[in-house]
Amino acid sequence: MELIQEQEKATSMPRIGDEAPAFNAITTQGEIDFPNDYAGEWVILFSHPADFTPVCTSEFITFAHLEEKFAKANCKLVGLSIDGLYSHIAWLRTIKEKIEFNGMKNIEVKFPLIEDISMEIAKKYGMIQPGESKTQAVRAVFFIDPKGVIRAIIYYPLSLGRNFDEIYRALIAMQTSDKFSVATPADWNPGDDVIVSPAGSCGVAEERMTSSEDLDCKDWFFCTKKLPKETVLKEILKKE
Repeated sequence: MELIQEQEKATSMPRIGDEAPAFNAITTQGEIDFPNDYAGEWVILFSHPADFTPVCTSEFITFAHLEEKFAKANCKLVGLSIDGLYSHIAWLRTIKEKIEFNGMKNIEVKFPLIEDISMEIAKKYGMIQPGESKTQAVRAVFFIDPKGVIRAIIYYPLSLGRNFDEIYRALIAMQTSDKFSVATPADWNPGDDVIVSPAGSCGVAEERMTSSEDLDCKDWFFCTKKLPKETVLKEILKKE
């Protein structure tokens, strides 16, 4: 019974729409009070299994290379593993001094990497999945909005490196939905048509199908409209 309870505790996780569980932590960039330190900004909180492992190394190089791109979209990066601070520091130094991946080299990881030896934070976020590993965090990705609310969650097994184009696309899509009160269809990227919320009454549904409004309605419940890429990026990306 105790083992079952421990496993349930390890895999319990917040849900989309929940407030991000709060914690204080030591990181490679000093202490942080999460999510309070990031109020008003989007955050991607992500876990990795262990320092000095090849898949994780490729991911950290990629995240660090893209950090400025995420920053322009008002998004900070925060990493976590259950390794200690000194292991983190040594690993990140090795990445900068020795590792090249996909043409990226001399990469300095400037975003915080959390020390979580006790696994307390990892368990709060359900990053420990006993069926995958009892001692390592899986590759979890939490998208947390400026109000500290979890908006999306992606989980990957230990063996699978993340797709960073998709992580960035999801971030921009959610910001677009918030800004323009629309939804984004499958495979959406800035510049593609967006989806208008379904009509809430028969009258509105009929009006949509017969009006000359700038909508493309395939049926009463499936209407799209143009949203130029320039409009999206102007509203979302920070100005230089």
